[in-house]
Amino acid sequence: MIELVILALLLIFAVIVIMRTVRIVPQQTALIIERLGRYARTLEGGIHFLVPFVDKVRANIDLREQVVSFPPQPVITSDNLVVNIDTVIYYSVIDAKSAVYEIANFIQGIEQLTVTTLRNVIGSLDLEQTLTSRDQINAQLRGVLDEATGKWGIRVNRVELKAIDPPMSIQESMEKQMKAERERRAIILTAEGAKQSSILTAEGEKQSQILRAEGSAQARVLEAQGQARAIQQVFDAIHRGKPTQKLLAYQYLQVLPQIARGDSNKMWIIPSELTNALKGIGGALGSGDGGGGGFDDDDADDWQPTEELTTPFDDTVLADPAQALAEARGQAGEASREAKDHATPPARQQPPLTPPADAVPPRES
Repeated sequence: MIELVILALLLIFAVIVIMRTVRIVPQQTALIIERLGRYARTLEGGIHFLVPFVDKVRANIDLREQVVSFPPQPVITSDNLVVNIDTVIYYSVIDAKSAVYEIANFIQGIEQLTVTTLRNVIGSLDLEQTLTSRDQINAQLRGVLDEATGKWGIRVNRVELKAIDPPMSIQESMEKQMKAERERRAIILTAEGAKQSSILTAEGEKQSQILRAEGSAQARVLEAQGQARAIQQVFDAIHRGKPTQKLLAYQYLQVLPQIARGDSNKMWIIPSELTNALKGIGGALGSGDGGGGGFDDDDADDWQPTEELTTPFDDTVLADPAQALAEARGQAGEASREAKDHATPPARQQPPLTPPADAVPPRES
């Protein structure tokens, strides 16, 4: 029975010895080994053998990158405003021996160093610079922390400001300022839109008036061309009909009532051709044989138009409205100049002041 107990104790001791002798270290993990209370070596990933009851594992260090978020810290800016800043540190252990023997708790050391460095950096900036200079603050923090933690075997990879919370009164003032800025921009954009709309409307009205004026001018030119064609056709028909003086005199007599129509007509203008025609009519009525100076219908055969119309009316081609408008303007200018030249009538000749030869002299009293 005693032998069995001793054998069992030996087996248990052997198992313990084997367990303390063989160590399997995971990847990205470092074991700090002390021998008889002093640093012996650092074990990295793989299988290792220790001296039982002589070698001891002091610390197990994770070599992967670690992320530590620190609670909000109150910091005073250069314009005496208190802001709460949350920081996030990304670090990794590059020397496990230094991380164990150079500082008791490197996490707490990094936190306190971050707080003090952050207060120094933010104390030289005002609130606006603090809110808009995150990259600058991160770079300064990373430089100071990396330099201080280098002897601890710690490498600070990144430092980020997770949140910057100004006081509530400052937040309300900033919100009002941003609201006023947005309203100002909206008013400016509305005014610019109204301006562009007015400019486009004015341009449209200008183009519309120009087009209406051009259309009116072309319409007047075409109307004048139509009237010219009508006059030409009537003139052509009259010359082809070979009218006599009797017919012309009869037409003058028909037009006289139209000339005299109206209350405002105070003066009549009778053409000289009418008087000649009336003389012919009076002569014809005064002598039955036509010897009294009248004329008969045979005279119409001897009449020829002064100008031979060689171009038929149907072949008449209308001119370009723009060219016709330019010619009409030129003719109107020439007519106005001629009217100015003939505006002043010639001076009337005064009758002689000397009495005629057959005048009777006055009697002497």
